[in-house]
Amino acid sequence: MFIGHALLAFAVAALVADRRGWDRRRAAAIGVVAGAFATVPDVDVAYALVGLAEWQLEDGALAASTAFWDASRTVHRSVTHSLLVGAIAAPAFGLFAVRDPDRVRLARTVAVGLLASLAALSFVADGPLIALVAGLFAVSGALVAAVAARSLPFSASSIALAALWGLWSHPWGDFVTGAPPDWLYPLEAPALTARITLHPDPTLHLLGAFAIELAVVWFAIAVVCRLTDRSVVASVDRRAAIGATYGLVALAATPPTLAVSYHFVFSVLGVGLLCGAVRAPTPLDRSTAAALPSPDAVLEVAHTAVAAVAAAIAAYGAVYLFVVVPT
Repeated sequence: MFIGHALLAFAVAALVADRRGWDRRRAAAIGVVAGAFATVPDVDVAYALVGLAEWQLEDGALAASTAFWDASRTVHRSVTHSLLVGAIAAPAFGLFAVRDPDRVRLARTVAVGLLASLAALSFVADGPLIALVAGLFAVSGALVAAVAARSLPFSASSIALAALWGLWSHPWGDFVTGAPPDWLYPLEAPALTARITLHPDPTLHLLGAFAIELAVVWFAIAVVCRLTDRSVVASVDRRAAIGATYGLVALAATPPTLAVSYHFVFSVLGVGLLCGAVRAPTPLDRSTAAALPSPDAVLEVAHTAVAAVAAAIAAYGAVYLFVVVPT
């Protein structure tokens, strides 16, 4: 979901900017800024390093991932995932992008004050650990805003709006993948207090969540193709169909669930990468071996890999639903 948060924010922001008549380079750039801000809420997983610090090598690799995610649940999806916090933080991040020399000091003072108030509120509501997470969130967002302001010709208000969209778009994908976020922190949420179940069968639920993530990836790909005047279909090689053979895995492997999904996720992504990257070399490839790949070649690999993953998920789901479940 980490990638999905960024891609959704990017795609919507870039598409809206394009439809409003922005130059396509600027539309893509504001999408990148929004996508960067959409990753900031997950800075709270930094606390999960505590779990890794307590992990012992002899416990095994699976125990390492378990220790990491168990520790992350202590603070994950709390203050950083709140729409109320985002509504205060986004204007503060925008203030870090003010360039006017006469207003920079005042803007940064106000921004620091707003972000410090969020950390103080978190301390009062839940103690020093959540306040520390709020501080990491504030620093991360400020860095994104500062880099965007230095690298791109956007106003402070544009960056603030991109920040608001990035922060507000983030929590919704988390409702199907685990514990729901505290989307109105520090207030109690009146609704959406439990994970949304896509299907009572845990494996089909996982496949549904994966399909949502994949749909977001395709949405982002479609927006990139729109901004660069490329065809989505034309850049997908037919070797993506090989991904459908992954359906046979459903007959042999343990069905994955949200609790145990590593074997499924890594293997299906591996199939996609192999289908996308491995292809027969052509004379042109050999003659330009030392050159960097062209944008079209990179897009072909990426699009073919994603299409192969889609074929693999569809085939796995069909075999599981019509062969494995009835037995």
